[in-house]
Amino acid sequence: MSLRVTLIQGGGVGLDQVPAVKRVLEAAGVRIDWDEHFAGLPALEQGGVPLPAEMLRSVRDTGLALKTKLLSPPGPAPGQPKAARARNFNLQLRRELGLFASVRPLKNLPGLPARFQNVDMLVIRELTEDLYAAIEHEIVPGVVQSLKIVTETASRRFFRFAFEWARANGRKTVHCVHKANILKLADGLFLDAFRATARDFPEIQTKEIIVDNCCMQMVSKPQQFDVLVMGNLYGDLVSDLGAGVVGGISATASINVGDGIRVYESFHGGTRQEIGVDRANPLPLLLPAIDLLEGVGLKEPAQHILDAIGKVLSERRVLTADLGGGSSTSEVADAIVAALAA
Repeated sequence: MSLRVTLIQGGGVGLDQVPAVKRVLEAAGVRIDWDEHFAGLPALEQGGVPLPAEMLRSVRDTGLALKTKLLSPPGPAPGQPKAARARNFNLQLRRELGLFASVRPLKNLPGLPARFQNVDMLVIRELTEDLYAAIEHEIVPGVVQSLKIVTETASRRFFRFAFEWARANGRKTVHCVHKANILKLADGLFLDAFRATARDFPEIQTKEIIVDNCCMQMVSKPQQFDVLVMGNLYGDLVSDLGAGVVGGISATASINVGDGIRVYESFHGGTRQEIGVDRANPLPLLLPAIDLLEGVGLKEPAQHILDAIGKVLSERRVLTADLGGGSSTSEVADAIVAALAA
């Protein structure tokens, strides 16, 4: 089976991860017609714009994208004060493509040390609203106001997607994470939308949990959770907490979803100056590639690659520096390819 997939190269360690992932996919017998585009910092360095129109058009046409993290130039955007944060091209990409939900599978990898074992949960996060709408202003010098936006329309769309994803993947329980005990209107509206949508999915058990208690439970007994659904800010925090629970960046990936679009991404990245040329861990991009295969029904090669990763991690002979080894990106890819052939 040949797929057409948009490949979004954000620079930095992505320049090393992409060739490694391509080699592994080819070794597993997967044929992909890649439509490759630079975005973020490397696109700027080539004299272009950070989110080229051709790249956006390609994603809309293929409906599938594999994306490295988009690096931003250091410092503020032109015309902004020095205190301003660098532009977040990853956030801009979500808005341009209308991506409204993120799915983070959090599951132990065989051979990867982790604080907990037997964890298999999904964190599903709303992407368009909440404080991440970034509506803020300075009322008077020294006083800044940021607005938390929650609408019934976006909340119901998000929860319908989350319940449908849970049902399609055989999940039994969905927790809604909130802070409605304090934010009675904003999180109260979000929680009401959850309850209303849940009535259309009677086969799925629903629970509600306050976000601070959720964090405590995740670092106490994460195995109790199946699917966690939440707003934008809580989702950012809880998904990274969950990554720490199951072994860090090597066990995590993200699936960002819009109407007719799925962007499978690595949300970890850095510069080659920081990490070194050919020193990056390829797993943060290989795992979303595996999710992409599963999403289009190629479950057998996806599992084959996952088994090969487990073998390499369990043997602990070929590991990148972040996993306690001294191997290069290419050497890790070589080991996974060899495990596929074994």
